[in-house]
Amino acid sequence: MLRLMQFNRNVRNIRRYRQIIAVLAGYGLEHLLEYLNMAGVAALSRRVLRRSGGKAAHLSPPERLRLALEELGPTFIKLGQLLSTRPDIIPAAFIREFARLQDSVPSLPFSQIKGQLEAALGVSATELFLELDEEPIAAASIAQVHRAVLLTGEEVVVKVRRPEVTDLVETDIDILMDIASLLERHLPNADIYDPVGVVREFASTIRREMDLAREGHTIERIRDNFQEDPTLAFPRVYWEATAKAVLTMEFMRGIKVNDLAALEAAELNRREIASRGADAFLKMVLDHGFFHGDPHPGNVLIMPGNVICLLDFGMIGRLDPGLKTYLTDVLSAVIRRDVDGLIRTIVNFNEMNEGVNLRSLKKGLSDFIDSYFEIPLKEIEVGKMLLEFVDLISTHRIKLHPDLTMLIKVLVVVEGMGRELDPQFNMVSHLRPFLEDALREQHSPGRFLRELAEGAEGYLALTRDLPREIRELLNKINRNKFRIDLEHRGLDRFTRELDRSANRLSLSLILAALLIGSSIAMHANRGPLLFGLPAFAFFGYLIAGLIGFWWMVAIIRSGRL
Repeated sequence: MLRLMQFNRNVRNIRRYRQIIAVLAGYGLEHLLEYLNMAGVAALSRRVLRRSGGKAAHLSPPERLRLALEELGPTFIKLGQLLSTRPDIIPAAFIREFARLQDSVPSLPFSQIKGQLEAALGVSATELFLELDEEPIAAASIAQVHRAVLLTGEEVVVKVRRPEVTDLVETDIDILMDIASLLERHLPNADIYDPVGVVREFASTIRREMDLAREGHTIERIRDNFQEDPTLAFPRVYWEATAKAVLTMEFMRGIKVNDLAALEAAELNRREIASRGADAFLKMVLDHGFFHGDPHPGNVLIMPGNVICLLDFGMIGRLDPGLKTYLTDVLSAVIRRDVDGLIRTIVNFNEMNEGVNLRSLKKGLSDFIDSYFEIPLKEIEVGKMLLEFVDLISTHRIKLHPDLTMLIKVLVVVEGMGRELDPQFNMVSHLRPFLEDALREQHSPGRFLRELAEGAEGYLALTRDLPREIRELLNKINRNKFRIDLEHRGLDRFTRELDRSANRLSLSLILAALLIGSSIAMHANRGPLLFGLPAFAFFGYLIAGLIGFWWMVAIIRSGRL
């Protein structure tokens, strides 16, 4: 049974590989395969498919790749959205284009959605809902949303996962992991970009997003964090109608935050909304370490009394205490224009590559801070400033934590909404009290004692484990089982080229032997005759001619004549 499942999985993967290559070729992107050392596959796709970006030849490479990701479906759309938060990995032009990825697709027939809902909940829809609209409110690549009314009369929205999306995503994750492994072997400086790590992070993110029950728990966790704050509202989750593939929530009525005309008509205070939104976001990040990862205007409603309602909690960011400390120290050093403090923070926290030039890094950071020296603090765009900071340290091949890059993107969105609501919006004024509280807590006696106790505990564990580990090492040496594994990066391609050269040399020797042997047989004029010629000589020349013709065609097609 396991072998049959593995066989079916391999068949699905092969079909999906063919589809991916066809889509890339359709947008003139088959050359991307060459980065994976798959130039032969790229050339074959050009010959077999006989198309190379005809339908998008007038578009730029970032535009073509965005369209290809959209055509490849949910996994690749979500991957593009994730990469749009990673300015440390991909160029700015691709980030801007990936930010435009549209996660909207044609809706599925209601019968399929209803079947999925009933299968997930284990009951008939009529046992839970008095009404269930057949027309969806929204249709995305992973789930579809319908308005409904519970038997108890509450108006709700029902988010239902598409039936086949789980198998498709798992197939795509397998393929992406294969591609990431190839990139690690063939991409220069792959250790800086960590493609396998990026795919693992992405797989964890998209699996969380497909688990709709988990999204329900996220809503309740963030709601509990703000239970004493009347300026925020969150939809109630109805657990009796919720499962991994179905999420039933309270229907929230409000005005989209970017509908300025409607906000004015409702006499809502745009300045107050901007202020409350900034404070709520900064509290999520710097106090709770758990924040909404996709607060675009479509996910933010404004309700009467300037109350802000957040929707769609599928994408979530987390900052552990170490990341919060790092972010606080970076922002504090930039605002205080402390170059040395900024250098210390970066060096102490980040994984530094051996090739990092600290003198060049310090000069770059000095120029970065000097560029903001003459700008009044109230005019500084914190999100834009952090994007420049990320770009600078990425240039020096310093790794960044993915949650930190997601945070910066979200900060840019929140700050942009704030400035749209209130032209006088000043993120620094909202940020300063949080930074002061965080720095005060960092340098408090209680924090110092906790860190001292944690450090002592770590040294105690090391002291306890060290004799055992030394004993194990000595035992391995005594049993001749001590081994050092060396990994040679970049030799795979050389090995393949060496094998190819050896094969060509062998083929040349066989061809030469056929010609020489056929010539000897021709002059010997012995054995059976064919068309008046010695049969052995005739067949020898024929085989040599066919091999030579095939070989010449292959050389011409390779472009290496």
